[in-house]
Amino acid sequence: MSLVSSKLKMAKKIETKIEKIEREYVIPLRKQVKKVPRYKKANKAIRTIKEFLARHMKVYDRDLKKIKLNKYLNEFVWFRGIRNPPHKIKVKAIKEGEIVNVELAEMPEKLKFKKSKEEKRDKKAQEIVEKKKSMMQKAKESMQKPKEEKQTEEEKAEEKEKKASVVEAGKEIEKAKAKESKHTVKAKSPKEEKNAKAGYNKSSRGH
Repeated sequence: MSLVSSKLKMAKKIETKIEKIEREYVIPLRKQVKKVPRYKKANKAIRTIKEFLARHMKVYDRDLKKIKLNKYLNEFVWFRGIRNPPHKIKVKAIKEGEIVNVELAEMPEKLKFKKSKEEKRDKKAQEIVEKKKSMMQKAKESMQKPKEEKQTEEEKAEEKEKKASVVEAGKEIEKAKAKESKHTVKAKSPKEEKNAKAGYNKSSRGH
């Protein structure tokens, strides 16, 4: 029973690890960004966001590759160029397993408009792809139907040819039998043999 209970505890621990964790943070960036030259400030801001979340979301070994920043968050940091990143940023972090997905908690209007525009464009693209797929399927079906009809016509023609060949073979067999019957001598009855002998004897005597 102790082994079973230990296994159940391990299963519970695994389930709790896989649970989804959502948190919001306001990350200060000014202090860390000041430490680097002006042409590296935006890069340093991105790195500080990842380091902050790796520490607070309890990422194993502080691996920054496990923290995935949303593209709109990246655009928000780089919006004013490499030299002027924001001094602080409010983010929403979602941890699933060991990977942390990060997005903006409060998106500005410009990025909202851009996001809605991209979503509409993606929807239109998906609709076009689905229409093309349906058209291709219909075309394939229409191509398959005449092929099946052709196959049935070919089968019918083959059956007719087979029947004609059987009839011709039967006629040829009948002709061959008729020829053989002409060449073969008919067997005479005993009366006919006697009459033939008598006629032969008369002709030999000169009557």
